[in-house]
Amino acid sequence: MNSKPPATPAPIDGSAFADAHREMLGDSAIQFDFPDFQPPEPQTEFLNLGPLLTIVFWLAVIGIVLFLLYLIVPRLIEAKWPRRHKGEAEAGANENWRPAAAEARELLGEADALAAAGRFSEAAHLLLFRSIEDIDEKRPELVRPALTSRDIAALDAIPGGPRAAFSRIAMLVERSLFAERPLGAGDWTDCRAAYQEFAFAEGWRG
Repeated sequence: MNSKPPATPAPIDGSAFADAHREMLGDSAIQFDFPDFQPPEPQTEFLNLGPLLTIVFWLAVIGIVLFLLYLIVPRLIEAKWPRRHKGEAEAGANENWRPAAAEARELLGEADALAAAGRFSEAAHLLLFRSIEDIDEKRPELVRPALTSRDIAALDAIPGGPRAAFSRIAMLVERSLFAERPLGAGDWTDCRAAYQEFAFAEGWRG
């Protein structure tokens, strides 16, 4: 087998290489120089929040101060003028819940007649039912059929004076019902006194 020796590369023409190199350097489509990297400038809009944050801070401080005043000032007023402030408000509220004086006296007359016959439990029941009617007349939305007299006595919407008096009447009547023990003369006296507080400003003397 005959083998040919490898071809010898043609010698490089130095002048031709230099001409090709100059031609490549003169080609504008080829970029040889790269500019220095310049990082983007930060957005300064988010860095100029100092005045806005100051305004927000002072608004928050003012809000906290106003809230504390809202909590403290009423207590200071109540502490300085407790009797007059509380007395006037409670008197007005209780007055609005009292039945008409003439109707209350008529009811007490009917109940006294039952008690004079020894029917103390019936007399107390009469005062309780009429008291519930009076409450329902003043606030029809409060007294629902499912409520017991004890539930009614616990309603916060009823002012303190009438509610306390009504509670005493309800307690005596419920005790007679659930204990199955008729009320006595002393029980009736307590019940009658409670209704006087419920119906009159200073009780009834006649």
